[in-house]
Amino acid sequence: MAFLSIRDLDLHGKRVFIRVDFNVPLSKDGGEILDDTRIRETLPTIEFALRAKAKVILAAHLGRPKGQRVESMSLRPVVDRLRMLLDADLGASRNVAFSPDCVGLIAEELVSNLEHGQALLLENLRFHPEEEANDEGFAKKLAALADVYVNDAFGAAHRAHASTEGITKFVAQSAAGLLMEEELNYLGKALEQPDKPFVAIIGGAKVSDKIDVIDNLLNKVDAIIVGGGMAYTFLNAKGQKTGKSLLEADKIDVAAAALKKADDKGVRFLLPVDHVLADRFAADAHTEILDGTGDFPDDKMALDIGPKSIEVFVNEIKDASTIVWNGPMGVFEMPAFAKGTLAVAEAVAGNVDATTIVGGGDSVSAVHMAGVEDRITHISTGGGASLEFLEGKTLPGVAALTQK
Repeated sequence: MAFLSIRDLDLHGKRVFIRVDFNVPLSKDGGEILDDTRIRETLPTIEFALRAKAKVILAAHLGRPKGQRVESMSLRPVVDRLRMLLDADLGASRNVAFSPDCVGLIAEELVSNLEHGQALLLENLRFHPEEEANDEGFAKKLAALADVYVNDAFGAAHRAHASTEGITKFVAQSAAGLLMEEELNYLGKALEQPDKPFVAIIGGAKVSDKIDVIDNLLNKVDAIIVGGGMAYTFLNAKGQKTGKSLLEADKIDVAAAALKKADDKGVRFLLPVDHVLADRFAADAHTEILDGTGDFPDDKMALDIGPKSIEVFVNEIKDASTIVWNGPMGVFEMPAFAKGTLAVAEAVAGNVDATTIVGGGDSVSAVHMAGVEDRITHISTGGGASLEFLEGKTLPGVAALTQK
């Protein structure tokens, strides 16, 4: 990694401002955490700093309060869960304090009262409009709380906000946390030094969401597998009519250009060869399998890949040495159309000799649905960030870190 890591910093007695991703799903009233995965993922970084006897200041956003204080989006419920998780991991009570604001006199006083090896969680950064505006004055106020800065929020690294980019201009050192370091190492190696064969699996609804990823990966992969709703725009580009299936008619030329680029570069571009068709978009829809390259019936839509496609895709996956997967193969939320996505999840997890990287909310959900998360090399915590990284874009929150 080209940037400083938290491992490179002298933390003892220092005020360490750690930008974390605690954007967890809450109950409607904001009182209950429904999934604490994001909290758990950043525990190694927090514990590393606490063991080094740092004074740890944690900052995060939650939801989209649009610069207003919204009580249902308060980070207060996270404090109790964080205390519980730290107690379980460290075997000792850790009194994580909570600041009702992220800047101002109360936050400053609470930080000044921190002892070595104690932590403080600041209230939701996005209660202030200056956070998303990357306001310099607001960034200075955050930086005033810290001696050194650590970014462990890969999921927010594609945003140039005050807490991810602006703050780095006013602290002596800015480093990656352990989770950020892991994300950059796995995704960076996949893009720059992958073990071959390198296979990318790209799914989801729209070509427009993923075309930049596909374009960048075509310069690096040996094969690319495309499924989900976007596959039908590519099939239309090859001359196949796809009935009522999802189609971006204005992206057919873009899809055709990607197919030509793959052909020019000798990249195998795998599209579904059969389809699970439905008469309507519903869990209890009547279904049938359409085999081959013939046109779809005008009144039917494809909602999953068929059994032959599964076989073709699985055979490609099992021979890969590096696999990157982003996006489902069908409407996997409905059991009738989940077979393709779950089969891909099983195949990716089943290739134990490969480096397997899964990113994007739907793909991660599918991996958990299949119960194979423990057999994936790396599950990315950043949906939008991992997508932009795969596009080859520079992430502001990464670029702002101190070079080694």
